[in-house]
Amino acid sequence: MEEVRLMKGNEAIAHAAIRYGADGYFGYPITPQSEILETLEAEKPWETTGMVVLQAESEIAAINMVYGGAGTGKRVITSSSSPGISLKLEGISYIAGADLPCLIVNVMRGGPGLGTIQPSQADYFQTVKGGGHGDYRLITLAPSSVQEMADFVSLGFDLAFKYLNPAIILADGMIGQLMEKVILPPFRNRKTEAEILEESPWAATGKTAGRERNVITSLELDPEIMEKKNLRFQEKYHKIEENEVRFEEYMCDEADYLLVAFGSSARICQKAIETARNEGLKLGLFRPITLWPFPAKALSDYADKVKGMLSVELNAGQMVEDVRLSVNGKIKVEHFGRLGGIVFTPDEIVNAVKEKLT
Repeated sequence: MEEVRLMKGNEAIAHAAIRYGADGYFGYPITPQSEILETLEAEKPWETTGMVVLQAESEIAAINMVYGGAGTGKRVITSSSSPGISLKLEGISYIAGADLPCLIVNVMRGGPGLGTIQPSQADYFQTVKGGGHGDYRLITLAPSSVQEMADFVSLGFDLAFKYLNPAIILADGMIGQLMEKVILPPFRNRKTEAEILEESPWAATGKTAGRERNVITSLELDPEIMEKKNLRFQEKYHKIEENEVRFEEYMCDEADYLLVAFGSSARICQKAIETARNEGLKLGLFRPITLWPFPAKALSDYADKVKGMLSVELNAGQMVEDVRLSVNGKIKVEHFGRLGGIVFTPDEIVNAVKEKLT
């Protein structure tokens, strides 16, 4: 029987992590994602599933705890908001460089700096383009509902372990604080030590009978070996790009103009499309679900079908670069956004289409 609950997006993340059978959460409070840690503390999963929940002394400490947990083959998760993710970037790069799986949640707020606690989507560059140092990628999932906040926990973990690569749920403050009905996933049992050893032979679990000790590190002093390692990373990223692209289309058939948006912006775009169509303006919505790998090919197919595209984002224009690269100059691509935590209205989107594209 399905269990339907009314909860915030942040709360859905916490419940889904417990039900997935996560081994540990390591985090630090910051608005607007603090309910993830607060919900985990209230649910006390250490008494039911054995999941460790720890408020670290800082974001840097939290991501390095994730590094250690991931290195032992455990299913570990952390969460933060924009400035906190900035502090975690060095550790995230280390995790990617060590071929380790983990799940990261970023509930974005306005910046730069401490900025505002209001919702934003200005961490696109930070996350989708790699963020920290080195040529690495994060599998990036962008939810636009509370249900997807819950669903993407299991998807993120599964993809992270499939490719031995960090995955991130890139939500914005609106989705984190939004309250909706959500169907919670069924409970899974946590992996036993024997199962971890079998499924993750690379894990550093100490010297076990018949098995050499594994050393987890992203360090390599020989540049030729490091280059080979980086080339192997690029092969892995290419496989992810081939197999894990996800997107959603809304009223794109016979559309004259296409809105491209993710997260809460995509929800507002749906209402804008209704308003525009009532006025005789045919708009459609293309929603990337994976921001990396970006659905470039699927979007490029619309370059011969529509007159123009508007990238709608709560930022100064970040995803619009990938939209423009996707269509390769075939049609006009413009950006519309609001900054500082101000959320645009459907009418503003419609007016932007009229002013910038028609």
